[in-house]
Amino acid sequence: MQASDDTRRVHDERVARAIACPPGVVVTLAVFALAGLLIALGVGGTATGVRIAAGVVAVAVVLVAPGFVVVQPNESRVLILFGRYVGTVTEARLWWVNPFTIIWRATISLRVRNFQSERIKVNDASGNPIEIAAVVVWRVIDTAKAAFDVEDFRQFVVVQSETSLRHLANQYPYDDYSQQATSLRANGDEVRVGLQSELQERLATAGIDVLETRLTHLAYAPEIAEVMLRRQQAEAILAARRTMVTGAVSLVQMALGQLADSDLVELDSERKASMVANLMVVLSGDHSPTPVINTGSLYS
Repeated sequence: MQASDDTRRVHDERVARAIACPPGVVVTLAVFALAGLLIALGVGGTATGVRIAAGVVAVAVVLVAPGFVVVQPNESRVLILFGRYVGTVTEARLWWVNPFTIIWRATISLRVRNFQSERIKVNDASGNPIEIAAVVVWRVIDTAKAAFDVEDFRQFVVVQSETSLRHLANQYPYDDYSQQATSLRANGDEVRVGLQSELQERLATAGIDVLETRLTHLAYAPEIAEVMLRRQQAEAILAARRTMVTGAVSLVQMALGQLADSDLVELDSERKASMVANLMVVLSGDHSPTPVINTGSLYS
């Protein structure tokens, strides 16, 4: 009975049974095979028994030779024996494995790789169309899952990276003008950690470790870029004004307090109101004020 999709087998990497061989073994076997073939092909006067023995040796060498496997640094060989996964060889050197695995041997690189996504257009949490792209640094850490649990682990990285990037953009606004929520532009580290965490969860099925993720492009879509730029400028002006008014109020309070403590001049409520108004105009204005000298009385 065929297993259902929910009970399908998940492969985990294991070390294959292999014998470490010095390079001289290959040379020795090659010499024996050549000598055996020459004798078996018939040298005049050679005894029939010797020729048969030489032929057997040559056949044995030919059967043994496919078992030799060279593993390069940061590379692996996944071995399959008659449809069954028998293990992975990852240590860099010359190995001898079951020669019948030559029918299916997959070479999977363990090197660190980069994936640069295309710029995709997606709506942020506020519904604004934005353009976003990211780079993903990854490597294979489980060759069995990469080889058997997904169709093509390289394409799997591409599709899942773009899916995670779209989901990330939908979760956060491009910019938060209230300064109270996480935004794509202002909270780069938090956004990066969230993207890496989600992508790692998605790629664990393929035995892939996500080393780093980072946004490489983030901008409003061209159709709203100019409008959003004017909005950003307006928000910046309002923020600057808010800071100026807060500072001006503090200075006015300090000036009134020092005048009251020094007994330099006695101010009634009307004079205080006039002084506060003048100081606020001076401290909060965009341009330098033009002084006006009052030579009369405040009440005249």
